[in-house]
Formats: sequence, structure tokens, C-alpha cells
Amino acid sequence: MRIFPLLLTSRLTLLLAICLSAVSTVVSAQQYDADKDDATNLEEVETVIVTARRTDEAGFDLATSWAILDQANIERVAAQHSNQLFNRVSGAWVSRGNGQESLVSLRSPVLTGAGSCGAFMTAEDGISMRSPGFCNVNQLFDANLLQAGRVEVLKGPGAVVFGSNALHGIINVVTRSVDTTPNQIRVEAGSRDYYRVSASGAVSSGIALSAQTSQYGGYQDASGYDQQKATLRIDQEWGSWRVDGALEGSKLDQETAGYIRGYEAYEDDQARKENPNPEAYRNAWSGRGHIGLTRDWGNSSELTIRPFWRSNSMTFLQHYLPWKATETNRHHSMGVQMSARGTQNALSWLVGIDADHTEGALLENQADFFSPNQPDGIHYDYDVDADTVAAFTHLDWSLSERWQLGAGVRLEDTRYDYANNASDGAVCAPTASACRFYRPADRKDSFSDWTGNLSLSHHTDTTTVYGQVARGFRAPQTSELYRLQAGQTVADIDSEEAESVELGIRGAVNTLSYDLSVYWTTKENVIFQDRDRFNVSGAETTHRGVELAASWRLSPTWAVSGNASYARHRYNSDIQLLGSRGSIDGNDIDTAPKHFGSVQLTADLASYNIPITGELEWVWLAKYWLDPNNQHEYEGHDLLNLRASWQVTQAVAVSLVATNLLDEGYAERADYGFGSYRYFVGEPRSAVLGITLAL
Repeated sequence: MRIFPLLLTSRLTLLLAICLSAVSTVVSAQQYDADKDDATNLEEVETVIVTARRTDEAGFDLATSWAILDQANIERVAAQHSNQLFNRVSGAWVSRGNGQESLVSLRSPVLTGAGSCGAFMTAEDGISMRSPGFCNVNQLFDANLLQAGRVEVLKGPGAVVFGSNALHGIINVVTRSVDTTPNQIRVEAGSRDYYRVSASGAVSSGIALSAQTSQYGGYQDASGYDQQKATLRIDQEWGSWRVDGALEGSKLDQETAGYIRGYEAYEDDQARKENPNPEAYRNAWSGRGHIGLTRDWGNSSELTIRPFWRSNSMTFLQHYLPWKATETNRHHSMGVQMSARGTQNALSWLVGIDADHTEGALLENQADFFSPNQPDGIHYDYDVDADTVAAFTHLDWSLSERWQLGAGVRLEDTRYDYANNASDGAVCAPTASACRFYRPADRKDSFSDWTGNLSLSHHTDTTTVYGQVARGFRAPQTSELYRLQAGQTVADIDSEEAESVELGIRGAVNTLSYDLSVYWTTKENVIFQDRDRFNVSGAETTHRGVELAASWRLSPTWAVSGNASYARHRYNSDIQLLGSRGSIDGNDIDTAPKHFGSVQLTADLASYNIPITGELEWVWLAKYWLDPNNQHEYEGHDLLNLRASWQVTQAVAVSLVATNLLDEGYAERADYGFGSYRYFVGEPRSAVLGITLAL
């Protein structure tokens, strides 16, 4: 059933308004009875967010669910891997692979497969870090998270300033402005030959540079990495124009440890250290740049023009497949974002046009013969030119002092021009029983899609209550269209579509701030992989959940914060898979724990004139199924982490980050494929000591 058109009918919109009115009346009454001087502590919720509209907005008033990891959080976590940071976002789980590899989950299962990464938009300063048709599941390792100004997360579809790939949500890494870039050097050293040096500071007036280099010996055999990242930021005035921009690059050289195999093998101390694929590796390079030009236009409007550039390349061994082919992919892009905004009486408006041109290529080659169905030699060798053009608008109308109505729509057109550089057709000999690889002939494909939202919100001084209906999409990725599998001669697939309903409330009472949301999402034209990594298309899924984030200042010394989510992600299609016990309709989607979250207890001893802060963190992840058939399961895990910082002098600080304090044997990611349990093992107890020198 298609829920978005139905929810736009007048009766259901009226019902939504009545529900919000009832809730806001109760909230207003509670607020009136409370002492406002004591009840108003909006330190946590009076936050500026740019991701939703490409401009600074009060996040407290937004009629959508969001989370922000600010610079203080980023510095405290001092993440070696992105999942350590995103543990603090309700509904988000970044599943850690080996080294810097990861898979993203945001109001969703952990999705796998050639185009699964297209369900999430990962951006820097509002610009996708990879071209929409050329995503990679590991694309978060391109971002300079350690030296970001903040990371903003929008959950669910519906932000019309983003198009394809903003299906389950958006992760936007905001670079530090020149004014907020510290002049400092930081040196870290830790368990298993971990070292990192980072530095930042002003290069000249209006220009700042942040850079880091890290290396790790690895817990498993032959599993270390070297990585470098740098960000150049500019903030200037040029006549009547305000100029901001960034140039960022990253490089990764990684030895990769593959899955260990066998039921609960992660509990075996010896097996945890083994690397079944010592030959595996991943080498990646990325570069991005943009410049934003903004000026006032008239009395209450402004115009922004933001050209951008990106370039990515990666080579790695597909160690997770028995035949272990090598893949090299690359793409280079240029584009522009243009928008204008303004206000008139009670109406705020935003209009814009986006354009993106990308030239990409992929080569897959297998060195050794595996079987007649997976022969050696070149499997795929193709080029793709991609063009995306979109137009959008969003309106916010203040119906009264307390009520606000929002609506937006985006139209987007994506075109691919594919050229096969190898012979057309099956890669295998005619005698092969079920050839795994098929190369389509040269072709052109186009997809026209739209996203939109309609919201209603009620605001008081300490509370926002909102409801939103939204639609999102992702166009097929090039690897889904032109990297065909057994039995396919053409990829007869369409854009995935998601339609969502969300209700939420956020606010503050005394020293407690909170953000609660519930959502229901349905998806169509879903593409997923079975346990032998064959693509299955045309599925439908449902996603329902509740998310809570809260922070409570217990005293000047003690505070507690945390997040939790409970969700059910299910197949809603009558599909039979190989080895299944009937249809998967109603089954839980694999790698989708029902609940997970984290709690942080922090202490700040400054009130005792002791310059020490500390944090004890509990992270939990519930059990989950490992295959669409719901026949194999991972039991979940609990972890304890400790972080502390001592400001020795005004210029010197010492920090300690200790993870997995109880030395728990666990799996960062569990999987079932090709007839066996497979695990990326979690690391044992680790500690990293850091020294920061202010310059």
C-alpha cells in the first residue's frame, strides 16, 4: 500500500493536527505550571543545524529527527574508527569491519550488496562525498571525522536539499570554520602499535589547515593500516560576497583481515587472532573541494552558489567471496549547488537547482581459476558517464506564534551512459552451468524521481512537538545496473522508494533535555542479497521504530546521557530463497538488531578545582539474524569503555581512551554466507594515551 498519497489527504492531515494539538496542549499546561526560571535549560537543544536547509537553523524547531555530534564529543571520543563516534546517535549503528572498513545502519538494517550504500547519504558540508550513482559501503573512511567541526545526522527521508541516496537518512560532516580551528598538536600511542599525530592551526588570515596521520599494527595477523587525512578551510569576505570553502583529501593503505569462520569462533582466543585472508588489502584515495559564495539579495533574501569537485579511486581484494577477485573503481565529478532563500511576512521560502556530472569506471579481474562458473581473467571492465539535475523548493509558514506548517518537494533526473570495454555477454565458457558474471552491451538509462515532505509542528519555549510525512528515493547504482549476475541479461530494476510517517517531541525540563521520535517507513523496489550474495530485486520492506536521546545534569560534577532505539525491520514480500523454509514474507531482515544504544556517565571535577574529566560508557547491541531465512543468529554483546582527560597546564592536556574494559569476546559484524558462520572479530581490551599541546 502506498502511504504517502493517502497521508496527504485532508482528513488525515486534519487528524495529524488534532493529535499534535492535544499533545501540545498538555505540554503547554505543564510548562505553565512549572517555574520557568528553573524549567528552562536548553543548552542541549538550542543547537544550530545546517543540513536540513543548507543554512544555519535552530535545530530545536525542526520538524524532523536529527542528532549532532559536536566538537566536544568528537574530541572526547577521539575515534580510531567511525563506529565509536556514531554509537552516540539513536537509531544509528556503523558496523565495524576490519581496519577502517564499515557498513552503515540508519533507521535500517545493516545493508549489503553492490548498491546498498545508496540507501544513505554521506556528505561533507552538504555535498555528497561520492557521486550518487557510485557509492561505496566504506565511504565514511574518506571523512576527516577527528578534525570535523561537528557531524550532523538527519534520520529518515524527506530533506529536499538532498536527492538520491538520502533514503534512510543523511550523515553530514561539517568542516571546522577558521575561527574554531585550534592551534595545536596532538600525539597518541596505544595498544598493538597504534600511533596517530594530528595538528591544526591558522595558515594565514581566513585560512586554516588540519591534518593527521595514523598507523596501526592490527590485532589479527597481517591486518594493519596507514592512513592520512588533511582539510584546508577558507573563510573570507570578497566584496559583497561571503566566501567559505574546503579542500580535503585522504589516503588509506590497509592490510585486511577476512572473516573468521565457525559458530561463535570469536569466543576462541586463538581463532580471534587468525587472518584467513592474509593476502587481502584495500588501497583508497579520495579528494574533494568546494567553494561557497553567498550574498544578500534584497532586504530579506540571500543567494548562494557552491561549485564543487570530487575524485575517488580504490583497489581491493574481494576476500569475502570464495573466488577472491580484485576490483578497481574510480570516479571524478564536477557540479554546482545554487539556492536562494528569503522571508516575507509569515512565510520563509527556499528554492534551488543542483547539477552533477561524473565520469566513472570499474575493472574486476580474477587472478586464479576457481570454477567454470567463476573463471579467471577480466569479469567486468566498463566506463559510465552520469548526469544528475534536480530542482527543489521548501516553504515554512508560521500559522500562528506557536504553529508552523512546512512543505517541500524535489524533482531529480539521473542519466547513465554506459560503455562496456570487454566482450558482451557471459564471461564463462558455453559449457558453464551457471555463469556468475554477465556483461551487458553499451546502453543508456535514465531515472526520474521525486522526494517530498509535509510537516506540522507546535513550539513553546521549552518544547517542540512535530509530525511529518515524507518520501525519499535512491536511483539504482551503476554497479547494480552493469555488473550483472547469473541469469541476468539486463538489470530490470527501478529506483527504490521509501514513504515515512514520523511523530516526535523534544524539549528540556530543569536539567533534563530529551528527544523522542517514532517512525513507520515502507520501501518498494528493494534490492538485497541472499546468503550466497546473489542479488534479489523487487522486494518490499517495512521499518518501524522508536528512538530516544536524553541528557541529564545531575550536579555540577555528574551528568548522564544516552540514546536507545527499538525497531522492527521486516520483509514484506512473498519471495522464496534457496535453502529457505518457505516464503521470507514477515521475516526479520538480517543484521537488524531489535534494540541497541549507549549510556555515558561523565564527571567533571572542575568544581573541586581539579582539571580532570572522565566518562564511563556502556554500549549494547541486541541479537540479530544473519540471513533472510532467519535460520542463523548472533547473540549480541555489551561493552564498557572509559575516557579521561587531565588539563595539566593551560597548554598541555593528557587523555586516555580505554575500550572493551572487560575484554569481551564479540563480533563487530556477524554474517552467514556460503554455508558457514562468518565474523569480523571485535578487538580485545585496548588503551590509547594522548598528549595535546596548545600552540
